[in-house]
Amino acid sequence: MSISQAYEDHDGLGLAALVAAGQVTPDELLDEALARAEALDPALTCLTQLRPETARRHIGDGLPEGSFAGVPFLLKDLGAEAVDFPANNGSRLLADTVYPGDSELYTRLKATGLVTFGRTTSPEGGVGPVTEAAVYGGPTRNPWNLDHTSGGSSGGAAAAVAAGIVPMAHGSDGGGSVRIPASSCGLFGFKATRARLPDGPFSGEGWAGMAIDGFLTRSVRDTAALLDACSGPDLGAPYVAPPLKGTFMDALSRPSGRLRVAVCPTSLTGEPIHPECATAVADAAKLLETLGHHVEEARPEASTLRMMKAWTVIVGCGTALWIREALAKRGRTLREDDIEPVARGALAWAAGLTGPDYLAAVEAIHDYGREMAQFFTTYDVLLTATLAEPPAEVGRFRHRSEDFAEYRNGPQGVFPYSPFTAAFNATGQPAASLPLHWSENGLPVGVHLAAPFGEDTLLMALCAEIEAARPWFHRRPPAANRYQP
Repeated sequence: MSISQAYEDHDGLGLAALVAAGQVTPDELLDEALARAEALDPALTCLTQLRPETARRHIGDGLPEGSFAGVPFLLKDLGAEAVDFPANNGSRLLADTVYPGDSELYTRLKATGLVTFGRTTSPEGGVGPVTEAAVYGGPTRNPWNLDHTSGGSSGGAAAAVAAGIVPMAHGSDGGGSVRIPASSCGLFGFKATRARLPDGPFSGEGWAGMAIDGFLTRSVRDTAALLDACSGPDLGAPYVAPPLKGTFMDALSRPSGRLRVAVCPTSLTGEPIHPECATAVADAAKLLETLGHHVEEARPEASTLRMMKAWTVIVGCGTALWIREALAKRGRTLREDDIEPVARGALAWAAGLTGPDYLAAVEAIHDYGREMAQFFTTYDVLLTATLAEPPAEVGRFRHRSEDFAEYRNGPQGVFPYSPFTAAFNATGQPAASLPLHWSENGLPVGVHLAAPFGEDTLLMALCAEIEAARPWFHRRPPAANRYQP
């Protein structure tokens, strides 16, 4: 088997096994990744800050004997601070930021033997369900159809994995930013319980605890292994997640049991969703029934619209904070081309908020968590679509508007398009997007599962059960259907 074919056919753990068996070398896998990057990225615009010489040095110095030794990898261009990999954080204002140390997350990833060689594109400040930041010179596109978005904010990561540049990549999720691109690109995306992964030492939490790191993968087992490698609080963490019930990898072979599954075929506020998304939900519900789970239609009685308004306040204030800090560090005022219109709008909007306004928003988020927790005393899992529509066309959610609240919550805004994912950032619950459906015109459509707070391994076990029953990696459209230069 050629290295190119092996790279196409194996997930991350599969490639690591080939390295361990001496069938391929880390340098050969890196060569393959770099060749694919060179061929594909001009059309996709999913990569930035590539440092192949750094990756070669790490290989030459000797890789740790971890679970992913020798496997090429990419960090999101937002967070995951690393000395060897400067970042733009999706913004011209923050372009080429150099870090004085490594984040705990990157330290743990390095220990697995991964060969990191660059970063993947992100929208400015991580805001939005698409990745079209001006700092990269063009929008990040979906490998399955270049006219459509790969999602956001981990859109570059999803495009790189779906295109076959890497078998998996780092992402992060503050309102669906792992699960939205997973749905958009036909991948598996898992958001763990709040504080399951470390944020330090450069921050204590993101967006009042709603943001968390994660991964875009082809297989459930790759995500499980990455989470096992990275889970647990870092030194000085302000709070910690409940202890795991075993490991994520153990959960893959542990039956989930007969679960009570609530199916919501609409949005969480009862609005209809696109027929392709509704079909995906109905098909997933039937699959869960065949697997022996109790399935019934139900919708949480929770204040979702109030939660989204509070979420917008918190994210708007977070956006204003990083802009202010960046300007203070540079000792100057804001210039016209420093930031994009949505960020400029968030800065102006947040200036009209008070400290009590911010704390009221945090309290509303906490209220929502309690409301949703009540629903999960009756049900073990909530099944919805991941998005209310198939992947949007490029340009639809570009950061052109300075009306931050309208961009988020208006009739044509982000929330009607993505009405599910942010709910579980607010509650802190584990949630995942699974690539179980493809639209008639060949676009991926994800289904979304959420479990009670702290029940990460239960959700992972269910995801593994579904993957085994309907293995998506080898049932996806052929590679020829993806963009080919």
